[in-house]
Amino acid sequence: MIKLALIVLGAILLTILIVWLIDKFIPTKAKPFLTIALWALIIFLGYITFNSVYGEIEFNKLKEKRYAAAIERLIDIRDAQLAHRTVTGKFTKSYDELIRFIENGKFTLVERRDTSVVDEERTLAYGGVTMFKDEVIVDTIGYEPVKDRLFKDTDRYKTMMNVPLAKEGTKFTMDAGTLEDENGNEIPVFEAYVKKDDILYDQDKNLRLKENQVISVEGVNGDALRVGSMDDFKTLGNWPKTYGSNE
Repeated sequence: MIKLALIVLGAILLTILIVWLIDKFIPTKAKPFLTIALWALIIFLGYITFNSVYGEIEFNKLKEKRYAAAIERLIDIRDAQLAHRTVTGKFTKSYDELIRFIENGKFTLVERRDTSVVDEERTLAYGGVTMFKDEVIVDTIGYEPVKDRLFKDTDRYKTMMNVPLAKEGTKFTMDAGTLEDENGNEIPVFEAYVKKDDILYDQDKNLRLKENQVISVEGVNGDALRVGSMDDFKTLGNWPKTYGSNE
């Protein structure tokens, strides 16, 4: 769009030059008609230039607003998924299951304390001289509801699957499973995302196409807002920190 604005601006400058040449070299009788036509062209090109630049500015404002709202939901999904893995050992691909977990799940509260106990093997090895070893004892001291820790007095988790400010009915796609690490262990992974085209569904097609090709440290790279991955062991979001924590 900026390239188009530069092209139009160049056309305006060229047209102004033509007006000057007409004024200097064209016969007096023909000047008024040509001058009016060219000034009309200048005004038209100026209007196109203004609209192209202003349209992109407004698009970026709207995009940032919608992205920020969607990212808030993605962060809620990630927090809920991480809590689910902490308690159950895995992620889930079901929003219904995730909601039930938030409402009924509990974190186990533990207390760790260091202590020394007799090391029987070393005691025998040292001819009966009592030897000690350090151990960490973990005691369960209570439980905390998942909902209280993550969402306190709000029930926004019930709608975290819905993409805000997008076309009605648009939901975040969510999946979960496992990946095998280099040692052959199955590691839980999850992913939630929404296509940029779905967030910006009512915007100019060319601006959406340009946004889908973004590669920048200050922008959201790729064609979707995404948290987690089904192909890697990460729970990061793909947005810059200007939108909030992606960790």
